[in-house]
Amino acid sequence: MLIRIQRQDGNPQCVAGAQRVMQKRAGPGWQVKPGAAGTGDVEFTSPAALDGAGWRDAVSRVGLTVVERQLPRGTTNTAKIDMTPEQRAEWCQQVAIKLVEDAIGANYEIRGTESVGPKIGDELMRSGIWAVLATMGAIVLYVWFRYEWQFGVGALIAMLHDVISTLGIFVLLQLDFSLTALAAVLTIAGYSINDTVVIFDRVRENMRRYKKLSLVDLLNLSINETLSRTLMTSGTVFVAVAALVLFGGPVLYSFSVAMLWGVIVGTYSSVWIACAALVYLKLRPDQLRPADEEAAKAKA
Repeated sequence: MLIRIQRQDGNPQCVAGAQRVMQKRAGPGWQVKPGAAGTGDVEFTSPAALDGAGWRDAVSRVGLTVVERQLPRGTTNTAKIDMTPEQRAEWCQQVAIKLVEDAIGANYEIRGTESVGPKIGDELMRSGIWAVLATMGAIVLYVWFRYEWQFGVGALIAMLHDVISTLGIFVLLQLDFSLTALAAVLTIAGYSINDTVVIFDRVRENMRRYKKLSLVDLLNLSINETLSRTLMTSGTVFVAVAALVLFGGPVLYSFSVAMLWGVIVGTYSSVWIACAALVYLKLRPDQLRPADEEAAKAKA
């Protein structure tokens, strides 16, 4: 049985619907936290549910104001606090963290501290962003030269869709966007392009084999032929990442949530975004490169 996935209009409702959801949910005050100004934080826990007023009062008595950091839902006996940007600039972060430890250490167990200066944080974030851009550019160039130019454009659109929607998850859920988040973005870009290339390779193979088929029918045939592989691979990765979300703890929470979302969008973008772009770009079977034609004849 052949499942009809692509339509002649390229399924534009998928993209339009996602845009409407993002516009509705994202308020004007929501911002991604890049952490480029430096970070100083303390994570602590207690045997029972935390008394929010108790530890806040203890910290305020030593002259510090703190911003509570959101932890995974359901965490009731653990909290994590950030120094405000003003304190990062005016205080030595190690001294500020020591004051917090002294203030709450008698009643709470300090699980860990972290301190990254503004200059180092800015350099790391800038390097990470350039790494993401360079990786995406290299992937697109490879697809562009390996296949026809329409495939390269389709892969770029799908990858941008996955990366931007992942950034949107950080905004919607108010997750910290750090170097760990950049690692998740890089992983998602690689995962997305891997699935896209598998489908594109089957599309090009079928272009050589069924030259009289329309592009929409050819895409539907190719997607159906690779659908079992796509679902099994995505399902396996989804289960593994879901375990990280549930049991990985606060340190891996942002990374795990981003990866979980990336598996979902990376799977459907390969089918409904990348392949739909080929319809809009009017890819035709007679546009196959001569070198590919000769290789096909040699195999035959």
